[in-house]
Parts: sequence; C-alpha cells; structure tokens
Amino acid sequence: MKKAALITLLIAASFLSGFAFKTLLTKQALVEPRATGIGGIFFKCKDPGKMREWYSKHLGLKTNAYGAVFEWRQGIDTMQKGFTQWSPFAATTKYFAPSTKDFMINYRVSDLEALVTTMKGNGVTVLDSVESYPYGKFVHIMDMEGNKLELWEPNDAAYEKMGREMGAVTTK
Repeated sequence: MKKAALITLLIAASFLSGFAFKTLLTKQALVEPRATGIGGIFFKCKDPGKMREWYSKHLGLKTNAYGAVFEWRQGIDTMQKGFTQWSPFAATTKYFAPSTKDFMINYRVSDLEALVTTMKGNGVTVLDSVESYPYGKFVHIMDMEGNKLELWEPNDAAYEKMGREMGAVTTK
C-alpha cells in the first residue's frame, strides 16, 4: 500500500514539476523584449475602398472599413488567438511620415517599454512615445533605411472583442 502511494505521489510530483517548468519557460519567452511576429501590413494605394473590394472578391479576404484581419493561433499556446491587420491607405496619407515609402510594417512585440529603452540605447530613432489602448500598446520607429515601423504589444483578447463589437469578421 505504501509503495502504491509513493509511486502515485512521484507521478503527481513529476507531472506538476513538468507543468511548472513549462509555465515558467512560456512566461519567460513572452517577457523577452523582441519582435514576435507580423502585426500588420499597411500600404498606400489610389483607392482603398476599391482595393479592399478587389482583395475580397479575388482573394476571399473578409474586409471591413480598415482592411482585413487575419486570425491565427499562437505557437506558444495554441488555445490563444493572434491577429494580423492588413490595411490599404490612401496614397495621400501622412500616417507613414516621415518615411517616404508606400508601405509600413507593424511588428507584434513583447515588453514594448523594455524594447524601446534598449533601442534608444542602441541609437534607434524612436518617433513618438508609447501609446496605450485597450487592445495594446504602440510606438513608431525608423529603421536604418528610413522605413517607418509600427511596434505593437497586443492585447489579443481586447482586439478580438473590439472586432466583434464592430461586427468585423476575420479571415481565417
């Protein structure tokens, strides 16, 4: 009887230790200040409405007034959703300034404040201060060739809720 109880206790302790170790590694991976994926692709075009319509018709994107949202599952926890925004902008937009390029990439990041501090210390041009919204934190930087980049520390649950409230449908 004691042997069976000891074996059961060892199995339970082994399982809990493995679970705790996985949780610790998962949290550590999320805290590291770095890019974790593409959060959005933004580009200039002559007529954003017609562009959204073309992509909807020919590529099946579920478009809304802002473009389209791609929904996917996060690799670190496949129970959690992630999102990537696709948005055509008017050719005359100033949103990409001071870049003169016709595109801007949004990168999903972890620990945005720490990342910004590190980048400033490395001489990266940070264009504005971190702005917080219910669906995440944002800041804009310039890369070495003058491309404006948007960094987003997402709150995917709030982003999904906002989309549902707007009646937006994601592209899966």
